[in-house]
Amino acid sequence: MEAVRIAEGLWRWAAEHPRWEHWPDHERLPAEVGCVYYEADDATVLVDPLVPVGEEDDFFRHLDADVERRATPVVILLTASWHRRSADELAARYDARIGGALPEGVEEAAVEGADERQVAYFLRPHAALVVAEIFWVDVGGELRVGQSPALVRPDELEASLARIMELPVERLLVSHGEPVLEDAKARMAEALARRERAFL
Repeated sequence: MEAVRIAEGLWRWAAEHPRWEHWPDHERLPAEVGCVYYEADDATVLVDPLVPVGEEDDFFRHLDADVERRATPVVILLTASWHRRSADELAARYDARIGGALPEGVEEAAVEGADERQVAYFLRPHAALVVAEIFWVDVGGELRVGQSPALVRPDELEASLARIMELPVERLLVSHGEPVLEDAKARMAEALARRERAFL
């Protein structure tokens, strides 16, 4: 497991996904997926959490200590239904709720265009955007724009991207690939421009 401190009270960890080889185009994606730990004023927030296989004891030693230190409710947020990962295990361990009212500092941006639910979470105190697959970074380090295979209303997706690009994003925490920790909004705009050129 790799854990990176993004800012005070904001961490990202990566753990190998057990079904990586079953993903479409999996060779373009790292086997590890990103998960986020955020200390809101009123909650300890886990986004798309995955407990790393073979490192459970070490993982829980650290997380248990943080949960005990903060003495705030644990809230688990999912960017997509298919990112449930270890959510149920962690909800049981910490008497946490999955979803519901958003903790302080967390804003939700819907990613529309498909009948399945996908959202991005903007952690405003850190200007950090947490996404499922709408943006991802390939094994070569290039930021790309993604869309659901279930996309049926492209205009809604484009409107969602436009709303997301209005946010003052400085950091982009992707599920797939390395996070973008500097000039994230410019990188996102470049990725969108590359996608548009590809469609010409």
